[in-house]
Amino acid sequence: METKTGTLYGIGVGPGDPDLLTIKAVKILKNVDVVFAASSIKNKHSLAVDIARLHISGDADVRTLPFQMSNNEAERGKLWEQNAKIILLELQEGRSVAFLTLGDSLTYSTFGYLLKIIKQTAPHINVVSVPGITSYQAAAARINTPLVEGDESLLITSGARGGDELRKYGASADNVVLLKAYKNVADINSALKDANLLENSIGISKCGRKDEKIVKDVREFEKRKPDYWTLVIAKRNKPFDK
Repeated sequence: METKTGTLYGIGVGPGDPDLLTIKAVKILKNVDVVFAASSIKNKHSLAVDIARLHISGDADVRTLPFQMSNNEAERGKLWEQNAKIILLELQEGRSVAFLTLGDSLTYSTFGYLLKIIKQTAPHINVVSVPGITSYQAAAARINTPLVEGDESLLITSGARGGDELRKYGASADNVVLLKAYKNVADINSALKDANLLENSIGISKCGRKDEKIVKDVREFEKRKPDYWTLVIAKRNKPFDK
């Protein structure tokens, strides 16, 4: 008799506070056979596993998979395909599998890339994507500031390449979130200034974790390198209470 394939769950674990996992995510983590998460090629550490650890069944097989963070698409793609095969082997054995990702499962997430490969190579696999609280939602809550009101617009973009994306799209946005704002900080600040947003921007690093930092003047990031887990929220029409 042919073994029934398992279900793959892509689970967003939120930005850092274990209490911010959804009830659905917790229920799944208490019952899956295998839990995977991404790690660097340099070590096996996973912040996503650390966040979710309290909710993972003691019987689950917890493993990290190395992912290449370089700009070399060929290198990254090769590892994604290798890791997708490892996950598929477990699913084909009939095991239920969770893949953990920080924040939301489909917002700038490693799971999104794996999902593409699995849908292309094994479309018969049942996949359930479980949304998680994003870093910018949690950050807005920490500073008690609405992200958008009324008919305002919200631009969510990456700062990994400096202020380029903000320059392209941010001139008319009422509210802006810059994720991955840890590189090219001076250029990000220059783009914020050009968009008349610099004076009304706040930076948040390691949101929801013990060493969280809220930086009320993002120009400080030019004096000291910001942490990898840093984002910026900027508002055009409603000044922050600083």
